Amino acid sequence: MIRITDIIDKILDNDPDADVSLVDKAYIYSARVHDGQMRLSGEPYLTHPLEVAGILADMNLDCMSIAAGLLHDVIEDTHATPEEIGEMFGDDVRHIVDGVTKLSKLDGGSSEERHAESLRKMILAMADDIRVILVKLADRLHNMRTLKYHKKESKKREISQETLDIYAPLASRLGIYWIRKELENTAFMYLMPDEYERIRELTSKHSEEREHYIETVKSFIKAKMEEAELGCEVLGRYKHVYSIYQKMKKQHLEFENVYDIIAFRIILETKNARECYTAMALVHSLWRPIDTKTKMYIGKNAKQNGYESIHTTVIGPYGERIEIQIRTKDMDIVARSGIAAHWKYKEGKPADSHIREKFVWIHNLIENQKSIKDPKELLKNVRLDLLTEEISVFTPNGDVKTLPKGASPIDFAYLIHSEVGSQCTGAKVNGRMVPLRSELQNGDVVSIITSKGHHPSRDWLSFVKTVKAKNRIRQWIKAEDKARSISLGKEMCEKSFRKYRLNFNAVAKSEDMKDIFGQFGLKTIDDLLANVGYGKITPLQIIRKFLPSATEHPEHEAEPVSDKKPISGSGIVVTGVKDILLRFGKCCQPLPGDEITGYITLGQGVTVHRANCANLLQMNPERLVDVQWSQSEEAAYPVNIRIRSHDKVELMAELTRYIGKHGVNILKINAEVCPDNTVDATMTLVVRDADHLNRIISAIKNIKEIIEVIRLDS
Repeated sequence: MIRITDIIDKILDNDPDADVSLVDKAYIYSARVHDGQMRLSGEPYLTHPLEVAGILADMNLDCMSIAAGLLHDVIEDTHATPEEIGEMFGDDVRHIVDGVTKLSKLDGGSSEERHAESLRKMILAMADDIRVILVKLADRLHNMRTLKYHKKESKKREISQETLDIYAPLASRLGIYWIRKELENTAFMYLMPDEYERIRELTSKHSEEREHYIETVKSFIKAKMEEAELGCEVLGRYKHVYSIYQKMKKQHLEFENVYDIIAFRIILETKNARECYTAMALVHSLWRPIDTKTKMYIGKNAKQNGYESIHTTVIGPYGERIEIQIRTKDMDIVARSGIAAHWKYKEGKPADSHIREKFVWIHNLIENQKSIKDPKELLKNVRLDLLTEEISVFTPNGDVKTLPKGASPIDFAYLIHSEVGSQCTGAKVNGRMVPLRSELQNGDVVSIITSKGHHPSRDWLSFVKTVKAKNRIRQWIKAEDKARSISLGKEMCEKSFRKYRLNFNAVAKSEDMKDIFGQFGLKTIDDLLANVGYGKITPLQIIRKFLPSATEHPEHEAEPVSDKKPISGSGIVVTGVKDILLRFGKCCQPLPGDEITGYITLGQGVTVHRANCANLLQMNPERLVDVQWSQSEEAAYPVNIRIRSHDKVELMAELTRYIGKHGVNILKINAEVCPDNTVDATMTLVVRDADHLNRIISAIKNIKEIIEVIRLDS
């Protein structure tokens, strides 16, 4: 267990002039108010704030942050109040402790909703005072180190999933990679223990050979640097287990085919960043570089979190690929401490303005998430903002802009300004015209061509990568859809009102109409007409406000009902509406048991999609409606599956007989033999629901020759 003297020693090693009395005072107070409390491990509760303070000291944070780490749980777990903390330790410490306490308080709801709410709070806290997040990260790191003491496996998995979803990406975005790696590894160990143990054992095999290999490569590099009189330290390390797993999964590799399990780092003694290029040239003279694997995050190309380094991959002494990072000592300090290396607080004064500008991405993150209410979309978008690999591109004036890998000229245009994005009609990359859906590459110089009066295209949603671009395009689509829906709603109302000998235009201007759209919970007549156009309100509903005895006209308009009734023959319940045209999305083929969402299509009723259907992200959220599966009706539904198997005589005949025995009708089969002597087959089956399909898939997997069975979206 770490002691307070160890923490104070760390602080003084980093800053000999630091006033550690605040830390000592916080330790004494924390020990007093936590006295008698115990951790799940059976240790005194004080061990936790001490470990958190030790982690913050490792991050080279100031005394106020470390004092806050010692006090971070006192408001939530003891009789202490924010006012008392402020009086004893000052407003800065109170503010940090209070911020951490608020992050810990989450309302009920699903796990996904709690994760989304936690993300919202953390994003806001980052903009307010970055130290709140740093203390929370240290708190989570120690909690993960002691997660084994939780008795419930489900709780361990939930905490680990939250760590992968939220805390590890935040640590990465803030540039604190050593915390990110430990969080990922520990969470992976609890979420997939068998896979974790398998990869860990594989990395430990032949460890003596690998250690000899590391020393050999280090000696080659060291000799080359000494020859050029470049003082440096050369390190060799194993990549962490989770990153190896991610690479295997992403690139469909077996462990033996992952080339960069060992990586090397050259830390130059110089403070001159130009020497990094010299060191890179020396490495390239030693071994042949792979040009596409060289990335220079230096100067204007530094990552947004301040990280600077050159990454290069070469063909090593035995014909293998080697990843090498090159940086100065100062760069290495930033690489280890991340944002904490920049965000210094001295004598209660916040970081200066140019440092705040360096981390303007935090404020952009807030702007991007403001309008998102759906927890799933929030989690997806924040992962996109936090996790996506970055590239650096340039404006014609030489200003560097950071974008996610795979970004298009449209993403670049919206990054410059929303109007530039909306009015973009073309783009030049490195002086040549390119399609707007082209993927930008590291170092590209991008010029945007605009045309006044031009508008975004719905097609752009299929290839843009940044949250800002997606949000701005959707906002425009939403506005366009509303205008069309108002026009359609007005036309529908005028037509329907005439059948009851009412003049809609005259009625719309009356005082009675103001009361009526208020009864629907709407603010303006345009909102009412838009809802009619969307199909959420019918003209007959409005007419009945004037003529309560009005009956349905011969065309059988949809009528609102107070309860939910299934649509005959569909097995679907649409909230608040009956007798409406209904169809299933061909893109995702929903089955009973799947989570589903309805989408109102103008003039074509409601299309039912699976809730995770990718196409929903490109649709207007205003036209989504709640739907659910009926409990009373049974039906049969087509679904596509893909089967990969080893080839053998009469395989398909055996497979169809096997499926038939489980009461499933096969509508269509398409199969071909691949060059590697495997069979790739797609089948359209008719099943009762998602559980029925899952049972069939599990049964097929039991056949000896089967390699893989998956459900297809379409």
